[in-house]
Parts: sequence; C-alpha cells; structure tokens
Amino acid sequence: MSDLGVAVVIEDDKDVRNLLESVFLHAGFEVHTASDGREGVEVVRHQHANVVTLDVGLPDIDGYEVLRRIRQFSDAYVVMLTGRTEEPDMLTALHSGADDYITKPFRPLELRARVAAMMRRPRNSGADRQPAAAEPAPLVHAGTAPRDVLEHRGLRLSSRTRSAELAGKELELTRSEFVLLEELLRAGGAVCTRADLVKVVRGDYYQDDTYISEADERAVEVHIGNLRRKLHEDPHSPQFLQTVRGVGYRLAAGKP
Repeated sequence: MSDLGVAVVIEDDKDVRNLLESVFLHAGFEVHTASDGREGVEVVRHQHANVVTLDVGLPDIDGYEVLRRIRQFSDAYVVMLTGRTEEPDMLTALHSGADDYITKPFRPLELRARVAAMMRRPRNSGADRQPAAAEPAPLVHAGTAPRDVLEHRGLRLSSRTRSAELAGKELELTRSEFVLLEELLRAGGAVCTRADLVKVVRGDYYQDDTYISEADERAVEVHIGNLRRKLHEDPHSPQFLQTVRGVGYRLAAGKP
C-alpha cells in the first residue's frame, strides 16, 4: 500500500476511469478500478479503500445504491461524480453519506485538491486548530474536560478522538458535518458566513480570493440540514444551529 492509502475508482466510462486512475496514481495512491457498481462494492471491501470516486450512472445499480452498500462496512471518503447538474441529485448524494459531489466535466487538479483536503482531516484524528476569536457565547469548555472537548446543551465534541455525542449518545457524522459543527462550536456564537464554511469543508484549496459558487454554498446548506436532523433540532426553536438570514449560521444563543 502507498503512503496515502488506497483509492478505488468506480466508473463505467473507460476514458473517465483512466483519467481518474491517472490522477490518483500521480497523487501517490495505490489505485484499483471497477466498471460497475457490484464489482465496485467488492473492490472497496477487499482493498480496504481510503478514498472512493463513484459515478452515479452505472450500468447495473446506480451510484446511490452502491454508496448505501459501501456505508454498511466502510467509512472511506466518497466523492460522487455525475454529469447531472440538478440540485436534487446533489441533495441525494450528500444525504446518502457522500463526502463530496462533483459534476462532469471536472478539473483533475480540483478533484485532487479536494481529496487532499479531505485526507488532511482524517476521520479518527483531531486537527490542531486554534479557536477563532469570538464574542461571548454559550460555548462551554467543561472545567475537568480536555481542552479539545467542546460542549453546548448536552452536545459534546472532541477534536482529538473525532467524535461527537448528544446526551451521551454518539452521533454518526460525516467528515463534512463534523468539521462544520466543530467550526461553529469554536466560533462560540460568532456568525460564520456560508463562504467561510465552504472553505472549512474544502480545506486549504480555497484561498481568500477563490471563487465560491452557489452550488458550494448550497452544499453547505445541505450539510447543515443533515446536522439539524441528527441533532433533532426544533426548526422553530433551535438549540444548536441558528440561521442568520442572508449571511450564514451561528451557534444558538442561550444558557447551556
């Protein structure tokens, strides 16, 4: 296995499959490919994939079903690739557990950069990020808890163990959901714009002058919606994530 791990490309178009294989090989991955969904599931299983690119329109079973099967045994990062540009397709991919969604034709360098950003934030190890300066807020660091533990209203997040709990019950979060929740908790009540949160999800690839599309911001909205569902938020009285209309999101105010 290479230092970066194993990438699996599930794609029925030979030219696209060869391009993706080349992108991952040049990035330093060990690469395996599959031309249909059922084969792809087995390759991911047997090769212990770290990253998967998954075409939506496969000849046997669609990519969403492939993703559902992969998620039964693997927490590999999954990037959905599709020629479809409709918003419902993006929503379906992200709701199904994909970490990212890219439409064809795509830029190989962008794909490589997005994957690199994901790999810099592994699921099971914390990132050494310092809290941003923020206004007084309901964020609580428990007096006897480690510094990497953030708490608010029964929600407990640890960047070191890459885990989150609500009322003592573990939350099953995707990488994107975790980093967004961590960012909002660390902001301590300060407003995070949608553009800021896109950069959090995408990683260092997005610099201050990088163009951020409506689709990027919409993807953040989807992730926030998924977080709210997992946090059992009351949309009329949010306890955790508050929408700042026209701007972004913040941690809901109030005493923990």
